[in-house]
Amino acid sequence: MPEPKRDVARKTGPALEAMYRFILWLVPAVDKFPRSQKFLLGDRIQSTALEVLERLVEATYTRERVALLAQANLGLEKLRFLFRLAMDLRHLDLGGYEHAARALNEVGRMVGGWKRAHDAAQG
Repeated sequence: MPEPKRDVARKTGPALEAMYRFILWLVPAVDKFPRSQKFLLGDRIQSTALEVLERLVEATYTRERVALLAQANLGLEKLRFLFRLAMDLRHLDLGGYEHAARALNEVGRMVGGWKRAHDAAQG
C-alpha cells in the first residue's frame, strides 16, 4: 500500500516531493512532443528536471546543502526557459505550460524557504 503524500513529504521534504510529482507529470507530457523534438528538447527538459531532483535528494542527506540548493534553483530557472521554448515552438499547449510554470514556481518557493531556514539555523 503506498504511503500517504503527507508522510512521504515528511520523510523527504516538501520541495523534493513536489519535484518528484512534477516529474511524474513531465514524462508523459514530453512523450507527446513531436519525434524530432522528443530526443532533443524533450530529453534536455527531462535531464534538467532529473538533475534538480538529484540535487534535492543530495541536499536532503547532507548538512552542506547551500551549494546544492543553489544548483537546484539554477536548474529550475533553466527549466522555466526550456518550457517557454517548448510552448513557443508549439510542442506544449498553454495549459501544459501553465501547469509546468506553477509547479516550478512552487518548487522554487520551497527551495528558497529551505535555504532561508538553513541559513537561519546556521546563525
